[in-house]
Amino acid sequence: MKKRVLFLCTGNSCRSQMAEGLLRHMAGDRFEVLSAGTAPSSAVSRLAVKAMAELGIDISAGVPKSVDDLDDLNFDVVITVCDNANENCLYLPGDFVRLHWPFDDPAAATGTDEERMAVCRRVRDEIRASIETWIAGQATDER
Repeated sequence: MKKRVLFLCTGNSCRSQMAEGLLRHMAGDRFEVLSAGTAPSSAVSRLAVKAMAELGIDISAGVPKSVDDLDDLNFDVVITVCDNANENCLYLPGDFVRLHWPFDDPAAATGTDEERMAVCRRVRDEIRASIETWIAGQATDER
């Protein structure tokens, strides 16, 4: 049975969407992956879509979801990717491992499109590195 993993942030428009896409791409056959927000935005960040497309991962069909809509699901692992979600994480049912990986918010980046895109790429790469490390630890735990 696949472990169910939830990436949680505030808007579910950038960091958690990228994390969902990355884990699904890197090890989706081992995990059921979802993302949600405590106060979801209206759309996925175009910069996040572009940054992920650079890796050959399409998250353009993603839709920000509310964590409140997931009350009937049980998770094995919940990973908050922003301090706000970590501090305001609502009650989720079940017994799960909770991890906190704080990343800067690319949606809050300022400057030119290219400067904002650089922040998005950096955060994407930081998320990817965290997921790689976590996946390696999961493989060790399964032995």
